[in-house]
Amino acid sequence: VQLQASGGGLVQAGGSLRLSCAASGRTFSSYNVGWFRQAPGKEREFVAAIAFSGGNTDYADSVKGRFTISRDNAKNTVYLQMNMLKPEDTAVYYCAAARINLGRRWSEYDWWGQGTLVTVSS
Repeated sequence: VQLQASGGGLVQAGGSLRLSCAASGRTFSSYNVGWFRQAPGKEREFVAAIAFSGGNTDYADSVKGRFTISRDNAKNTVYLQMNMLKPEDTAVYYCAAARINLGRRWSEYDWWGQGTLVTVSS
């Protein structure tokens, strides 16, 4: 599976962005997908995840109520809608796919896309 993240950019605090994770491969609908982020000088952290069917989702407490993860398996794409953005959301955002777990640990994911930079100005 190859993943391509896009949609990052510069936005003011309180604004919105939608990230996309486009995947290659016919079996994408079989995989759980997660979004992680890494800010400068910090460890990569879990943001959100969605099950292969789209039926189950999970969010980090820091983004719950502001971010929404969704997927369109017909388009092989997972989205991360980010609203009410804060300066502390500034990071490189990565999408990843997992064959088995719907997890919060980066080690549970088998394939990773390149990151897309989100910068939130105050």
